[in-house]
Amino acid sequence: MLIHLSALVRRAGVVVIAGSVAAIAALVASAQQPATPVPAAAPVPAAQAAPAIAPFAPASTPEQEQLRAVPAKRYPGRVHLLPATMETTQWGWFNNAQPPVLHVNSGDTIVFETMMHSHNQVVPGTTIEQIKKLRTDFPGRGPHTLTGPVYVEGAEPGDVLKVRINKIVPRAYATNFNVPGMFGQFPAKFPEGQVKYFYLDLERKIAEFAPGIEIPLAPFPGTIGVARAEPGQYSSVPPGRYGGNLDIRDMTEGTTLYVPVFVNGALLWTGDSHAAQGNGEINLTALETAYKEMNVTVEVVKNMNLEWPRIETKDAWITVGIDRDLNKALDILISETGKLLTEQRKVGREQVEKMMTATWDCRVSQVVDVNKGIHCFSAKNAKGARKIEALPENENKTYLVTVGKDADLNKAMDDAAWAMIELLQTEKKLSRLDAYALASMVMDCRLAVPAGTQKTVHCLVPKSTWVASR
Repeated sequence: MLIHLSALVRRAGVVVIAGSVAAIAALVASAQQPATPVPAAAPVPAAQAAPAIAPFAPASTPEQEQLRAVPAKRYPGRVHLLPATMETTQWGWFNNAQPPVLHVNSGDTIVFETMMHSHNQVVPGTTIEQIKKLRTDFPGRGPHTLTGPVYVEGAEPGDVLKVRINKIVPRAYATNFNVPGMFGQFPAKFPEGQVKYFYLDLERKIAEFAPGIEIPLAPFPGTIGVARAEPGQYSSVPPGRYGGNLDIRDMTEGTTLYVPVFVNGALLWTGDSHAAQGNGEINLTALETAYKEMNVTVEVVKNMNLEWPRIETKDAWITVGIDRDLNKALDILISETGKLLTEQRKVGREQVEKMMTATWDCRVSQVVDVNKGIHCFSAKNAKGARKIEALPENENKTYLVTVGKDADLNKAMDDAAWAMIELLQTEKKLSRLDAYALASMVMDCRLAVPAGTQKTVHCLVPKSTWVASR
């Protein structure tokens, strides 16, 4: 499919879609001119309303770090165990002045343990009222418990940290909740809240949502990233150039994250551990768990010249766009995808435009983390095309389908997601809260190639979720 490219509109220094594929032509052109900066995601101010920063706990001692190094020849480099304790974790903050809890060399392997939200206070039995209080009593702070930071020797600003995910082992349980009247895609429409807990059947790789309804497990770290460049204490909620709360469900075992480094040592954290998630994560939470093992190998990459995170899978590269406004996130995404194709395929702008339109495969990562995210897949092998599903307009034998169309991508996403919540109530007889929760964990919202000024979002729920109907 090749789409005619028409005029572009420039507004406030950001290229805005106004043609068939919108900004593809102009943004690909900008990718070939390094002097032109990529539009930055809206900055999230340091938590001004938050309590004063508590004194830092002492960093790990050399003796402690020595005791955490263990023999394990299966994995590259020296292998370090990093348990999740009150001394090795932070609740809801990133701060580049936080003393490292572990020092490793490039090429080493780290076995992280992670906690549930709010320093392990959100566990089976915690009520939704208690969960809400954990947010309202600590304004400005995110809910995530983050293990780290880990200092990677040799990492300097301008470098890239390569993080390969070797293995993930979740706990036996998980949760999903929406805080009443707060957060999520539709807080005003859900003044009531709900929390549900689930057993993770790791042998069958499913969690039972309800009798006859199963969620396939695909564990991935909701949050993994490095310290931001700016000094101060920042909420763990918004993702950005530093990675953080990316919520990209395709970043599973065997994939590799590439993230720009902003401070010496990079300072790597991870947490917000997920067992599964829908593309959109609309009620705020995924299938939230903690990891007994999050096994990664880190490597410092020099001279890569990366502005935004990228993810490498078995057959594709994933590029990202992140901003408070999905329209601006799309501009960034198109620019980043154009840069990737230009670098890897060594082709000109016109050819890159054709590649992007012909192989478009883009998803809405999440719309609930202050900065919203979308991501695209590009085949690693130019000769071996990836299989890309056509986007259905209506229900078919595989999916329940809803579609939202609007010049504003935010509204298109809202319309498609809300229509799915209503469809799950009418067709599958779920309660409003259960429809919201299930969609947050299994719905797959995909972005069609922009056509003219219109953006289209297709939200799909696999019918295989209902096991009685298989």
